[in-house]
Parts: sequence; C-alpha cells; structure tokens
Amino acid sequence: MLFLSRWLQLPLYVGLIVALGVYVVHFWNELLNLVGAAMGNAQALHHLLEAVAVHGAAGAGEASQHLGETTIMLVALSLIDVVMIANLLIMVIVGGYETFVSRTYLEYHPDHPEWLSHVNASVLKVKLAMAIIGISSIHLLRTFLNADAYSVKALVAQTAIHITFLVSALAIAWTDRVMTRTILMNQHAPPHDRA
Repeated sequence: MLFLSRWLQLPLYVGLIVALGVYVVHFWNELLNLVGAAMGNAQALHHLLEAVAVHGAAGAGEASQHLGETTIMLVALSLIDVVMIANLLIMVIVGGYETFVSRTYLEYHPDHPEWLSHVNASVLKVKLAMAIIGISSIHLLRTFLNADAYSVKALVAQTAIHITFLVSALAIAWTDRVMTRTILMNQHAPPHDRA
C-alpha cells in the first residue's frame, strides 16, 4: 500500500500538463498580438504595451504610432520566458514521473531525451535550479530594459531574489557533488573502511 501510494502523484502531473497547455495558449496569444501590432493593428499594439508596461521616450511615445524596438524586445523576452517555463514544466512532469512514480521505458524511443537517461532526484533538483535561474535572468533582464516602469525598491528586490536563486543553485550543486563523491568513495573503499 505504501509503495502504491506513489500513484497519488499522477493527478499532480496531469495538472502540470494542463498548466503547460495554458502556457501554449498564452504564448500563441502573445505572438499573434505581436504579429498584429507589427501589421498595424492598434488593439494588438495597445495590448502589448499594457502587457509589457513600456514607459519613457523609447517606449510609449514611440510605440503610440508604431511598434517600437523596446516593445518588440520586451515581448520577445516574455515569449522566451514562457518557453523556459514550459521547459521547466516538462522537466518536472517527465523527470518527476520517471523518478517518483513509474518508469517510462523510453530508452529506445527515437525522441528519448538525453537528460532522462541519467535523471534521479538529485540531478532533477540541480536541473530545476538551473532552469529557475534562467527564468529569473529573463525576468531581471526584462525589468532592467523597462526600468522606468519599476520603483527602485522593486529593482533591488528582483536583483536580490535572483542572487538568492544563484546562491541556492550553487549550494544544491555543491551538496550534490559532495554526496556523489562520498557515495563513490564508499563504494570503492575496502569493506572494513566503509563508514
């Protein structure tokens, strides 16, 4: 019964698949608005300006007539952000299911992800930490490109949060390395020397 309880996680992974579908819809809506704004659609342009909160001479004044470079860059970063979050969801869905619920037996599938062949809870934590840093980096870059729309307190807080993510990821990677090294040393040590 204890071992079978792992299947209670299955609805959680199904929920993440639904969230991934929502991100796909969001991505296409933003992309269609970007294309519409580039074609001169005033409503799509207004939506993009509201979504990225462009301010200042390089943003709102320029973009009120047409789609400006700053707005395009901010929307592109938003789209990259959505893709990175989707990648994070895939890692959690596939890696978590493979690690904690059941084997997928995809070793001989032509589309088998390379990272899945050596995934375990420890590797998954490091990969997730790196993905979160990537997402945080995109958010921070988007914030700095549109710094006029944020208070100094918000800029400092986002930078501090990003640094916290970096330090946390380094700590996770270092801990994983130490644990792996200790396990390998114990496996290769003579039986009477093992701790």
